[in-house]
Amino acid sequence: MNTKQTSLDTYEKLIDALGKLPIGFPRTKSRVELQILERLFSVEEAKVASYMAGTSETVEAIAQKVGLPKEAVEPKLTSMLARGMIWSSVKDGIRKYRLAPFMVGFYEQQSETMDHDLAHLFEHYWMEGGGKGIMKYHPDTHRVDPAHEALKKTETILPYNDVRKLMEQAKSFQARNCICRRQQELLDTKKCNFPVRNCISFLPVELPPGPNTITKEAALKLLDEAEEAGLVHCVANQQNGLYWVCNCCGCCCGILRGILELGIENTSVRANYFAIVDPDKCNSCGICEDRCHMNAISINGTASIDQVKCIGCGVCITGCPTDALNLKLRADTELITPAENYKAWEQARLRNRGLSH
Repeated sequence: MNTKQTSLDTYEKLIDALGKLPIGFPRTKSRVELQILERLFSVEEAKVASYMAGTSETVEAIAQKVGLPKEAVEPKLTSMLARGMIWSSVKDGIRKYRLAPFMVGFYEQQSETMDHDLAHLFEHYWMEGGGKGIMKYHPDTHRVDPAHEALKKTETILPYNDVRKLMEQAKSFQARNCICRRQQELLDTKKCNFPVRNCISFLPVELPPGPNTITKEAALKLLDEAEEAGLVHCVANQQNGLYWVCNCCGCCCGILRGILELGIENTSVRANYFAIVDPDKCNSCGICEDRCHMNAISINGTASIDQVKCIGCGVCITGCPTDALNLKLRADTELITPAENYKAWEQARLRNRGLSH
């Protein structure tokens, strides 16, 4: 077998491994996913990664499966880990590694390194079938957390729905470029002027300072500025262990575009709230219509909200100058309860994909 075919077989095995993770990595007719992996993994790294899974293992266990000595495998793991292509954890002094998913995973790690060609490859993949293949399964990858200022007006605040409160309890903070807006910039298709550096991660433990480290005050300011600008807070689709918030727009965000452009309307991305209008207070200014990313609001004498399209983000409410809008909790039969934690989310996702019982 020639070297080129061997390399292709290696990347095919890696696609298989990524496809077995909860989020999946669907194949497309054009096989653009092969080009993506060839850009992101060397052949040697792909070989090691193709033997990894969504469960954590020691370097010795991975090396045994690959059929190479530990000394040959460990540098590959270190290199991939540094670039966010795999994940690791340390317990009782023992480091273990697992394969990172496509998203939320190694895709988001490309915001600083993505170039014009890679941006096009990702877009091709998402629009050709990767997006639909990923988003058609539940539970979804993201869920909307309503704007903090909008939540303050509600009677019921679900404990996992106030991202600002969660951030106030954290100890370490980082800010990175929004991968979606960065990609759209490189494609020359970005339709908005929203800030790019406002993807925020926060952890309950102290971490050594790094190039993306910011203070708690700066992180909360970024969150407030995102609300003021009219961006949608999106977090992991779980109740506990929330460590990041994306501030999304409908023109760039792959998930929101999945609803708008790919027609996947029944995704659980929506919040457990919906916006309502007090017609006596509405002055038909149209600000809410302009701020809504989902095209859910129209002005017909007063603001009218399409409840099928409304995702409960509260962006319309925070921009209303007459206090005519409010959030209301959905009926019990319509509530979508997130998984308890990431592990539970993974297990539910695998079941719904028919990969576990």
